[in-house]
Amino acid sequence: MKAAELFVRSLENEGVEFIFGIPGEENLDVMDALLDSKIKFITTRHEQGAAFMADVYGRLTGRAGVCLATLGPGATNLITGVADANMDHAPLVAIAGQASTHRLHKESHQVLDLEAMFLPITKYSTRILSPDVITEIVRKAFKVAQTEKTGACFIEFPENIAEMNVDDVPLRVKHATPPEPAIEKIQRAAELISNAKSPIILAGNGVVRAHASQALAEFALNLGIPVANTFMAKGVIPFHHPSALGSVGLQSGDYANSGFANADVIICIGYDMVEYHPYLWHPSRDRTIIHIDATHAEVDAYYSVVLGVIGNINHSLNRIAALSTPHKDKTMRTLRDSLVTEMKQHRDDVEFPVKPQKIIWDLRTAMDLKDIVICDVGAHKMWMSRMFRCEHPNTCIISNGFASMGIAVPGAIAAKLAYPERKIVAVTGDAGFLMNSQEIETAMRLNIAIVILIWNDASYGLIEWKQQNQFGRTSNVKFTNPDFVQYAQAFGAVGVRIEATEQLMPELKAALARDTVTIIDCPVDYRENLKLTAALGQLTSAN
Repeated sequence: MKAAELFVRSLENEGVEFIFGIPGEENLDVMDALLDSKIKFITTRHEQGAAFMADVYGRLTGRAGVCLATLGPGATNLITGVADANMDHAPLVAIAGQASTHRLHKESHQVLDLEAMFLPITKYSTRILSPDVITEIVRKAFKVAQTEKTGACFIEFPENIAEMNVDDVPLRVKHATPPEPAIEKIQRAAELISNAKSPIILAGNGVVRAHASQALAEFALNLGIPVANTFMAKGVIPFHHPSALGSVGLQSGDYANSGFANADVIICIGYDMVEYHPYLWHPSRDRTIIHIDATHAEVDAYYSVVLGVIGNINHSLNRIAALSTPHKDKTMRTLRDSLVTEMKQHRDDVEFPVKPQKIIWDLRTAMDLKDIVICDVGAHKMWMSRMFRCEHPNTCIISNGFASMGIAVPGAIAAKLAYPERKIVAVTGDAGFLMNSQEIETAMRLNIAIVILIWNDASYGLIEWKQQNQFGRTSNVKFTNPDFVQYAQAFGAVGVRIEATEQLMPELKAALARDTVTIIDCPVDYRENLKLTAALGQLTSAN
């Protein structure tokens, strides 16, 4: 068979369902081989959209999402989405065609050293130089991408190698499993937790990746320890859980309000430093930190780990709980109570433009608890991160590692492909929306029903928020928008403009019931931003 055919069979062997990408001259053989494959190729309108689709697919399923581009500009267009997946620890395998190996050593049309270019933004970057190594390279790329901490891998596939003949079969797939935690570490953790006066848990996205949400909920309940979660771990403990504090990481006031200031022992479970830097919640550098994760802790002056319990998070939590003395949780849930108050405060508000709190209340009410929101990056992300209630993990996807604008629309398409039975909403600002709005055509062509809720303020709202807060004036953040209703209709989608706050809830419900793309243009009143900052302190974890 051709090397390209073996490559495709190796992808099938890894259980690949979809490849997101754009055909090009240097991946012609791979594209032809895909015609005889059960893998579905999703033709996108921009490589960045393809990478974001693979990113979100990987994060939702735990299986590496795959994106494909041609050489040169096609490959460089993948970079932002690949970097996002790597820093957000979403498993992803990116593939790019390349020119013949006969011209890689010299200046040549569209030729860049892609292996070197992707090296800093992936866990593993390589080039196929012989058909004989295809099976090993594909197996390694998927193994590395899907092993903690999960992330992105890159394969460069020169066109002359793809044409060669080869006689080989894919390698057996064996998924790596995390090691068992050491018993002496379990015992020491139980001792520290039992003797603590005011322990608190900081849960991160690693708990979601480990499918340890249930174990965390039981651990917190049985031991009476409050749980704060990062933005990327929303839903890792149900918001209605008696130990749940809510999402932390927006205002400096979160440190005190969530109980970190009074805690003597901080138990970090599945916590990634990219999500919420420790100097924000551990400025004193004098607390006892227990690190429970599948991998060892990063080195940081504000994250001085006294004890690391490394291994299967489910097993670690269950075994520590069995040996620990329960606490009577006396924490004042200031953060949670303030969140509940904020959420309810504007649920009946009819002022227009619509307040962020009202948009979130109506959205949460209109959606089922297992439906999925993909949140873009901007001022709306701050509000969604803080106030959109989640009862299940992976029901509100937020990029807060690399935190790239433009992820919501392509991410929503991938979410619908991964979970066709659920309703999917892309929550985006007007700026982030236009960065990848071309993928509306992809959704329409493939009959993928999603709702796109645009928070319209004709500005780079988060930067405006920070400028106003820091300097009292704004600089070059304003722009104009197209008519989003006509824009939607030009794609054949449904476009809706909110002109009164009372419209929002019925329009959301109608959009969720439609079997097509609906774009809702909702003017937002961001005067609430500075009110929130004044009440709760400076922004800390904003992009």
